[in-house]
Amino acid sequence: MSNITITPASGTWVVRAGGAVLGESANALELHEDGYPMIVYFPRSDIAMAFLDATDHTTACPHKGAASYFSIMSKSTTYVNAAWSYEDPKPDVAQIKDHIAFYAQDGVAVEHV
Repeated sequence: MSNITITPASGTWVVRAGGAVLGESANALELHEDGYPMIVYFPRSDIAMAFLDATDHTTACPHKGAASYFSIMSKSTTYVNAAWSYEDPKPDVAQIKDHIAFYAQDGVAVEHV
């Protein structure tokens, strides 16, 4: 079993896409999984979900469950499958339900502010 820990993220976190702020949260979670970089999960209620479109893409993690993906629509571009969420996470990671994470990439930034 992969070692996963989830803790409250300290301070305030922001996610930007195409220069626009998609969300800011003082209630984000940090997920640490052995062998992977730390991921910040934002409460969906702190994200402007109107800028995200659900896609058909899914992946399965043996430790977290099935992930659903979203593309981010900005004025200049669409960031395909740039965000993901576990709609029904496994019990060991239940805290990430109703949260969403983002792939940091050119044009998409997740920052501690």
